[in-house]
Amino acid sequence: MLRSLTVVHTLGLMLIMFSATYILPIFTSLIYQDGALVDFVLAMGVTLASGCLMWLLTRRFKGELSLRHGYLLVVMMWTAMPVFATLPLLLVINGLSFTDAYFETMSGMTTTGATVLTRLDFLPPSINLWRHELNWVGGMGIIVLAVAILPLLGVGGRQLFKAETPGPMKDAALTPRITETARNLWLVYVGITVACIMSLKVAGMSWLDAVCHAFSAMGLGGFSTHDASIAFFDSPAIELVLIVFMLLAVMNFATHFLAVHEKSLWPYFRDAEGKASIALILGSCIVIALFLWWKDTYTGFWTALRYASFNLVSISTSSGFANADFNLWPIFAPLWMMFLACIAPSSGSTGGGIKMIRTLILFKQAGREFLRLLHPAVINPMKIGGLVVANNIVLSVLGFIFLYFMSVVTLTFTLLISGLDFITAFSAVLACINNFGPGLGQVGPASNYGGLTDFQTWVCTLAMLIGRLEIITLLIIFTPRFWQR
Repeated sequence: MLRSLTVVHTLGLMLIMFSATYILPIFTSLIYQDGALVDFVLAMGVTLASGCLMWLLTRRFKGELSLRHGYLLVVMMWTAMPVFATLPLLLVINGLSFTDAYFETMSGMTTTGATVLTRLDFLPPSINLWRHELNWVGGMGIIVLAVAILPLLGVGGRQLFKAETPGPMKDAALTPRITETARNLWLVYVGITVACIMSLKVAGMSWLDAVCHAFSAMGLGGFSTHDASIAFFDSPAIELVLIVFMLLAVMNFATHFLAVHEKSLWPYFRDAEGKASIALILGSCIVIALFLWWKDTYTGFWTALRYASFNLVSISTSSGFANADFNLWPIFAPLWMMFLACIAPSSGSTGGGIKMIRTLILFKQAGREFLRLLHPAVINPMKIGGLVVANNIVLSVLGFIFLYFMSVVTLTFTLLISGLDFITAFSAVLACINNFGPGLGQVGPASNYGGLTDFQTWVCTLAMLIGRLEIITLLIIFTPRFWQR
């Protein structure tokens, strides 16, 4: 019981921190005089007051969290904060239901980029910025930000970091202190974001569009300020800038930090996972461009390469931008893009999906099984990037993959029962659980999720949460053993 109150105490601190995220849209509303200032101030006040109340009522119970309660806090944070984030949307957008508002904010914080909103071009600038800021904050994970600050308030952070960090190898740290690790990751994240903003501005975007799309690109969230997404700009320069930064965001940010720290590109060559991700994505760009050219989807190869490269990089990195309606392409192309989104992002990146490290482990484990069948007595340790992967990690990955596919199957059948066609149901689940936004059919890039029923919207919301928390973090709290002493 006391530990549970410690979780509530820590959640209160996180809400206090989260209330600071309203400052940027408040200043934006002041600059653009868009009429949403009072709504954001009210939302900030409610969030701050709620956090302070939770913190004050449980301040006697602050202390170090166990790993079990770290998982519980992560789930509580990722379900509670989108509730508070809905306040500006509900106050400003007439007729928006709580279901749709929660879907939108969950999509933002999980960096999915799926939307139920239309007429994005006419939303108040502060609301558009708020949606994109959720992408950005969720990208690296607000828990990692909390880990950098909460120790200063008397709450340890390693358990939270392990519960939140994506990927199977969670004990690796860039520095001996977890606080310093989290802070270094955020410094790199902020630095690359600033570079992206400046590059998009030079490429032709307005300051507001540059900030919003940089937030989305670095969080691999895919939100846009325009209904037509990146097709609105019709600019190869803007598309090239976004491709570069999406590829940077799909790599492990620890690799970026090491490159900066060592002042060398060598960490990128040592990163076996990153090399596999980039090679697979760029190689697929060429293949899909040739396929679309061959199928006469586009008349010239360079045109096909432009649209294939941008949309494939966007979907495979789990971003979700679009500059064409790939729902109209021959079905092989969009399905291949969605398959890549399942496996291509690196652990420690802002991407979703299974992660490339797990893909490499599965591939190598299959090779080990073939060898064991031929030579039963052989000793063949698994190595990735020169490092030995322990068998317990291999078993963990196998368990994760089973839960991943069972989640996809279960949620797809649930949507099918609700009345959706197979292509829409399957692609919506893939898009949400892998956090890449647009699917096919009714939820394709030329439309959105606004046509779903409330039940279907909640199913997709659950899929986004499952994907963002990498399945086990969420499902483990529903097991009887989790609640046993």
